[in-house]
Amino acid sequence: MFLEIPTAAMAHPTLLVTLRCLTLLCILSIAMGADNNSTVSGPIHLDCGASSPTATDADNRTWHSDNSSNFAPSLKGVAATASYQDPALPSTVPYMTARIFTSNYTYSFPVSPGRLFVRLYFYPSTYGNYAPANAYFGVTASNLVLLDNFNASQTALAANIASFVREYSVNVTSGNLDVTFSPSTQQNGSYAFVNGIEIVPTPDLFTTPTPTLTNGGNPDPFPINPTTGFQTMHRLNVGGQFISPQGDVDFYRSWDDDTPYINDAGYGVAFGKDRNVTITYTPSVPNYTAPVDVYATARSMGPNAQINLNSNLTWTLPVDAGFYYLLRFHFCEIQYPITKVNQRSFFIYINNQTAQRQMDVIAWSNGIGRTVYMDYAILTIGSGQMDLWVALHPDLSTRPEYYDAILNGLEVFKLQNYGNNSLAGLNPPLLQSPVEPNGTPGGGNSKGSAAPAIGGAVGGFAVLLIACIGVCIICRRKKKVAKESDKSDDGRWTPLTDYSKSQSNTSGKTATSRSHTSTLPSNLCRHFSFGEIQAATNNFDQAFLLGKGGFGNVYLGEIDSGTKVAIKRGNPMSEQGVHEFQTEIEMLSKLRHRHLVSLIGYCEDMNEMILVYDYMAHGTLREHLYNTKNPPLSWKQRLGICIGAAQGLHYLHTGAKQTIIHRDVKTTNILLDEKWIAKVSDFGLSKTGPNVDNTHVSTVVKGSFGYLDPEYFRRQQLTEKSDVYSFGVVLFEVLSARPALSPSLPKEQVSLADWALHCQKKGMLGQIIDPYLQGKIAPQCFMKFAETAVKCVADHSIDRPSMGDVLWNLEFALQLQESAENSSSLTEGTSSNTSPLTVPSIHSDEPLTDTITTTSTTMSIAGRSITSTESDGLTPSSVFSQLMNPGGR
Repeated sequence: MFLEIPTAAMAHPTLLVTLRCLTLLCILSIAMGADNNSTVSGPIHLDCGASSPTATDADNRTWHSDNSSNFAPSLKGVAATASYQDPALPSTVPYMTARIFTSNYTYSFPVSPGRLFVRLYFYPSTYGNYAPANAYFGVTASNLVLLDNFNASQTALAANIASFVREYSVNVTSGNLDVTFSPSTQQNGSYAFVNGIEIVPTPDLFTTPTPTLTNGGNPDPFPINPTTGFQTMHRLNVGGQFISPQGDVDFYRSWDDDTPYINDAGYGVAFGKDRNVTITYTPSVPNYTAPVDVYATARSMGPNAQINLNSNLTWTLPVDAGFYYLLRFHFCEIQYPITKVNQRSFFIYINNQTAQRQMDVIAWSNGIGRTVYMDYAILTIGSGQMDLWVALHPDLSTRPEYYDAILNGLEVFKLQNYGNNSLAGLNPPLLQSPVEPNGTPGGGNSKGSAAPAIGGAVGGFAVLLIACIGVCIICRRKKKVAKESDKSDDGRWTPLTDYSKSQSNTSGKTATSRSHTSTLPSNLCRHFSFGEIQAATNNFDQAFLLGKGGFGNVYLGEIDSGTKVAIKRGNPMSEQGVHEFQTEIEMLSKLRHRHLVSLIGYCEDMNEMILVYDYMAHGTLREHLYNTKNPPLSWKQRLGICIGAAQGLHYLHTGAKQTIIHRDVKTTNILLDEKWIAKVSDFGLSKTGPNVDNTHVSTVVKGSFGYLDPEYFRRQQLTEKSDVYSFGVVLFEVLSARPALSPSLPKEQVSLADWALHCQKKGMLGQIIDPYLQGKIAPQCFMKFAETAVKCVADHSIDRPSMGDVLWNLEFALQLQESAENSSSLTEGTSSNTSPLTVPSIHSDEPLTDTITTTSTTMSIAGRSITSTESDGLTPSSVFSQLMNPGGR
């Protein structure tokens, strides 16, 4: 269904554009004709279980319900709606509805022969009486096994994601594609489900050119059978931002940001093309190979040749072992002065094996701005999940002008195993096998064998024995102050030896109890047995699930005959592990403050890592700002929450015995109790600050993208001003009710901090205000709040205020708001259609001014004399007392 573009046309840009437009018009006409009753091949978007005939997703694509569709003959199964909408869902369509199957069912798609992308959309959630943990099933596409005994919930939990898409490429020869869902026969009570099915025709993207097999010796050609099925494992826009399906108009592919996969701290340098460089597709690289945005950005090792020669630029990519993989490397030189051969030459390594020597992009592409890609194949050995390593290193042999390497894009595809005609991998390991009161694992839904149980018992005893020996050795040594390390744990999920189990009056004894005393004060941090945690959460019932975080799931629990608590259960597949668990306990067991979440206790029985906190009835701040069904917060509520969070951070920086840097300040880590009091949470990444002889702590960069201090990211030098930067992003988030990062927006608007600063420089900061707040913020309050937020996100830490100054400014902003309301200069009921505020440029070294008539008032607060622009009649109140006594309760 795609037009073949003649080679000659590639030399004529106008003709090429015309032909491309004709191609897209053909596709569009087919798509318009392919409604839910069509039998014509074309892009198909099936919204499974939807009640409405059509719906539009976040990328403006139209989806058709499978109900009464010709693609779903004699439709079986139950149409269901998810009981909970996770805030992380990229779109309600097609994720919030599902088709549930308790017996085999086949969707039948009449398609033209050729290669197709088949995408299956999954949101593992509770659908009526169907629990996500029971959904074990298989999926086949004609005779190719896509999934086998697959559990979507287990997969999502292991990756700490709410929803996901499985993308496959299949070659249809019969003119009909049958997609069959089969509940597993290996698990009692299993069912199958799917939220959406997408089918997109493509040309043959994989068999030409012939890939090179990376085998550790001399690379050999690796011809691919045209009938081979593929699964997309990774598709990365290296050095660039996330590209949504809307940004890949040919095949609706998603291209992920590569930064989460970069190994260690060697991020290299990400950059875009020079303005006078034009991306030019070549006859061997059709324009549908990858969007132009992939080739227009890149990542290199950086300008320091000495550092580059002693390191690699490395990506670590999780894959399923036991399969062949096709890796496609996209290259394009996009910046001057790299225009000639042998200016930049490098090696490509895959799993520590040489895939390509002397890779010179200019030599392969014949010029700057010209696209090229290279395909390599490699066989992985074993079973289960493993890491695939991709590394680049400068070439010494040709003595290039620059000792550097470059990459623009990377795709990783799994090839079907012809032995069993399958692409199916194993499920990730279970977090913890449910245990029934009678001791039977699996909750009665699966039959466990004796061998794994015996092996688990022996393994558990061995771990316990080793831990006890280690504790005995430690107890004989002189106590030393342990230095905090930022190195990630090695992936082992073992009980802590630092936090020995102490039996309290309420802690039941367990098989793993130890006799020595806990190093933690028993009145500050309580030890819970795993049995107590199970009882508190009804054995981690999904109905008690409050949310998911970087450490693991959070459940509502009940202890001591009615006290509600939040129970955070560590996920062994999470990037956060032993170190973060220890840090959280160390920090929170010694801190008590009205605006810090209180740690009640912990559990490390049964190789678990569980933390128990005060229950925060209103959840996270983010849940009340956007992508939520909660009513919007008033401006004064938002100000109060920001002030509370600032008080908590100010106490960490100045009120504790030693400066504590939170390092992960964001709206999901600001919790709200039943009285809407803000409490800072999640101290897993926290560090004690520098001593008096230093200005910073040198450490590996950790945090959350969108909130990360750019200076900390560049220099790997952490100060309390890094928290100030993150809090500045939070302030803009509160003001605008939009995420810190929005990949679907235009490039200049993706980063909220960058966009806010851009608007501020243009004098249009009022345009980012949440529409609900338009006309409800006193202008002077807005200016003081905006001034504070802008200063917080200054690029250099020296230009940012201290947390105490931030707190003072926010409290002053609240006073300005209240004064305006009391003087009737602002009405809470003002229409949201009020024109956005226009604010002049705000600079860190000069006061705010506007056209509003004001009076200048000098105030002395906490020993400081300040002059602020304010309304008549405003006097300081006890609201500032926190600054004079930042200590905790």
